[in-house]
Amino acid sequence: MPDYKAPQDNGAQGPVHDVTVLGGGSFGTAMAKVLGENGHRVHFWMRDEAQVAEVRDTGVNSRYMPDIKLEGDIQPTTDFDAAIDKSDVIFVAIPSKAFRSVIREHSQQFREGQIVISLTKGIEEHGFKLMSEILQEEIPRCRIGVLSGPNLAGEIVNRDLTATVIAAKDPDVRRAVQGLLGCEYFRVYANVDIYGVELAGALKNIYAIVAGMASALDMGENAKAMLITRGLAEMSRFAVSLGANPMTFMGLAGVGDLIATCTSSKSRNFRVGYAVGKGQKLDDAVAELGQVAEGIYTLKLVKEKSEAIGIYMPLVRGLYEILYGSASINAVISSLMMAVQNSDVEFILPRTISQQ
Repeated sequence: MPDYKAPQDNGAQGPVHDVTVLGGGSFGTAMAKVLGENGHRVHFWMRDEAQVAEVRDTGVNSRYMPDIKLEGDIQPTTDFDAAIDKSDVIFVAIPSKAFRSVIREHSQQFREGQIVISLTKGIEEHGFKLMSEILQEEIPRCRIGVLSGPNLAGEIVNRDLTATVIAAKDPDVRRAVQGLLGCEYFRVYANVDIYGVELAGALKNIYAIVAGMASALDMGENAKAMLITRGLAEMSRFAVSLGANPMTFMGLAGVGDLIATCTSSKSRNFRVGYAVGKGQKLDDAVAELGQVAEGIYTLKLVKEKSEAIGIYMPLVRGLYEILYGSASINAVISSLMMAVQNSDVEFILPRTISQQ
């Protein structure tokens, strides 16, 4: 694989890279803004010609970030091939349902050794594939990574302090992404556990829906804390059974992201759960949101997978029964309270210091 190319210098701002963001939703827009303000040339690909024209003419993506002006050298386009042609690093912020089809359609345009980073927190329906696995299958000649963490797009675009995790096997990939995105308000930590980081980002959306419901019903802080921590136990138990590192769930991509999405009304999945908790039908809540709430899709897939491999996930099963059956959130909580009271912590590390 070729090394990451040395960019041209941009004086005081540092080196300038040609970088691509695929997908003009809220998080793609947030990443384009960070990259643009860091002095990079951002090729910003979107399907919608009207959206491209608006960003090009006004610097605003009004559908997703109506009050935010994109600064710097941001070049919106509907031409996929031109968008990725000059870039050494490509960030993919395409919803999970369309992820494979878009990458496959343009797979021949990716160059060998290009760095391709998934920003999408979801799971593909057929085969329970994560986005990094789709990238490995469709463009194996590229170097793959994932970015995940407690990263609410609405806060990032306001330059609020935020940290994220770049997960990749290749240290050059980790360093390249840290160099591109890191700035005074956006800190990028590194991890080698691609599967754990990515799975954590997908799974936490389920528990954000549960937390939104609990908030709508004015449950106490004790109950909310219980739901979040039992959610952490569930998601880590499930992920480790599939090969993830349990310690990944103690970091930003695990408990950090879970806290952010389970406690914030800025979270799309939280808002869907809140609306359903207030009595709205699921379809109406999703339609009113006007954006993709990945947790809705992830829930079905995780329920099927957990049952197939025999992993106990009472909150997943309960949420499924609420959204697609006739159960209530109160019944699910009652069921949780009546279950066998087992161990609080899923994974116990061996003691490394013997008692004297």
